[in-house]
Amino acid sequence: MQQSVDNKEEEFLLKVSNLSTHFRTERGVVKAVDNVSFTLKRGETIGIVGESGSGKSVTALSLMKLIPNPPGKIAHGTIEFNHPQKGIIDLVQLGSEEMQTERGNSISMIFQEPMTSLNPVYTCGDQVMEAIQLHQKVSRKEAKKRTIALFEKVELPRPEAIFNSYPHQISGGQKQRVMIAMAMSCNPSILIADEPTTALDVTVQARILELMQQLRDENNMGILFITHDLGVVAEIADKVIVMYQGKIVEQGTVFEIFNNPKHPYTKGLLACRPKLDIRLKVLPVVSDFMEMDAEGKFQEKERKFSSIGEAILFNYVSDEDIDERNQALCKLEPILKIRNLKLWFPIKKGIFNKTVDHVKAVDDVSFDVYPGETIGLVGESGCGKTTLGRSILRLIDPTDGSIEFEGIDILALKTNQLRELRKDIQIIFQDPYSSLNPRMTIGETIIEPMRIHNILDSDYARKIRAIELLERVNLNSKQFNRYPHEFSGGQRQRICIARALALNPKFIICDESVSALDVSVQAQVLNLLNELKEEFNFTYIFISHDLSVVKFMSDRIIVMNKGKIEEMGFAEDIYKNPQTEYTKRLIHSIPKENLEDIIRAQTKRKKKV
Repeated sequence: MQQSVDNKEEEFLLKVSNLSTHFRTERGVVKAVDNVSFTLKRGETIGIVGESGSGKSVTALSLMKLIPNPPGKIAHGTIEFNHPQKGIIDLVQLGSEEMQTERGNSISMIFQEPMTSLNPVYTCGDQVMEAIQLHQKVSRKEAKKRTIALFEKVELPRPEAIFNSYPHQISGGQKQRVMIAMAMSCNPSILIADEPTTALDVTVQARILELMQQLRDENNMGILFITHDLGVVAEIADKVIVMYQGKIVEQGTVFEIFNNPKHPYTKGLLACRPKLDIRLKVLPVVSDFMEMDAEGKFQEKERKFSSIGEAILFNYVSDEDIDERNQALCKLEPILKIRNLKLWFPIKKGIFNKTVDHVKAVDDVSFDVYPGETIGLVGESGCGKTTLGRSILRLIDPTDGSIEFEGIDILALKTNQLRELRKDIQIIFQDPYSSLNPRMTIGETIIEPMRIHNILDSDYARKIRAIELLERVNLNSKQFNRYPHEFSGGQRQRICIARALALNPKFIICDESVSALDVSVQAQVLNLLNELKEEFNFTYIFISHDLSVVKFMSDRIIVMNKGKIEEMGFAEDIYKNPQTEYTKRLIHSIPKENLEDIIRAQTKRKKKV
């Protein structure tokens, strides 16, 4: 009897018990991971979800023993690993040299940002070879052979060429595949993937998720997949762990979590993702399901919604209301007219720098935008949507065509006239951190454009206006003198929105402005943009690779592919009846969260096992 119990106990691949990781700061001890326990089996994928700061990435780094000490340390707990050769070992007790042997060998990790994880001065091939030679003790020739085989396995195009390429010479999806190849180079028992698809197009994301499932099944390994997106978890995981402020608040099978979430935080995460099959006035947010005190800690108090269905019914928009709005918009005179716009970049070669061809980033694009409308630009990276947005502002001068804003020919304007026009047309960039000056306080950042354009009579009046704008985007006056690095990603994006509002614009271009945010923070920013649109009667061009986000925001959608418009129409029509294969592929690649798709995926998974 005892023997059978022991055999059952040994089925686990990784058992984490009461793991706590603390960081010592000026304000005291921060419990980044607080008494976390879970078990991972062979051939199983566990999704760890939660917002930034929930402790999911620190949990992964603790498992790899990559916590910087000081200021951090594993305070207590065990990490039992069922090693294929050594049996059950506690990783917490291993010394640095022993852990170095296991790290990258039997336990591998794919980090969130491949560009910062790959060394820019070494080729992709050399970096994977280094990992193989470190742990496998093989010749350089054999390591190269294995590297190219791995590149083929992860479906990298032209493996030989990518072997000799530097990270900056390949796309984001290709860099992520190189990272996967490196992580798989020693056939690990456990693969930890930390947000590996966050900033990727939905089509690239779908291929990466499919590849990871294929590698898991082929190698019978366990995967810990860390993400803030429950939709992605529904695609790939068998079980789900939901983390909040360092603790596990709920865990169970994918079906259990999606069918009957127990904790209000889980309900909030599930509800805040934009829905494809229905239109909502406002996206539910986590605070609709759970009360938080001044420190952001969960409180057992009465909540606005008790279920996801209740939140959706409260915000549902009928088809009749959508049709009525669409008809009203099309009766208006366009605020922006774009005709036959082209932006071609020359490809030059030879000692005389002769133009031999062109990259057609924007190629013969025409459309109108109506006042008060949000028009969505969607497509994969490289389709031309960002270049088109910047061409409208003449941040890049087009090659040919016309852009007319309220009857003014933008392409004919001189520099001083263009500067004056930019009061009316603003842009919110993708990365709020790089678009904010790190040496300027956020108050000065908002005041500066008002000063340049002579808005208001004095800096005192501008300061009052800046504080009003901060409060309007749900920040406060106490933050006026802080610097960008003191804010979270969602807060920095709100600062960029406040800066755009400072000039009282009529038209705002949002360029991937929520793509890198947690889904919960993303929902807050999207709701804010819609509130401001209603309050100030803004017109938006909303650029994104995420069709579900674009559909929530947009009245009409333009799908772009290779610089051209693939198709254009009302948002509901594009989703329900796409006309081109490219649009169908984009829609098909979006992670599905409905129970039928989850049951289908889980059934398919069990058949493979």
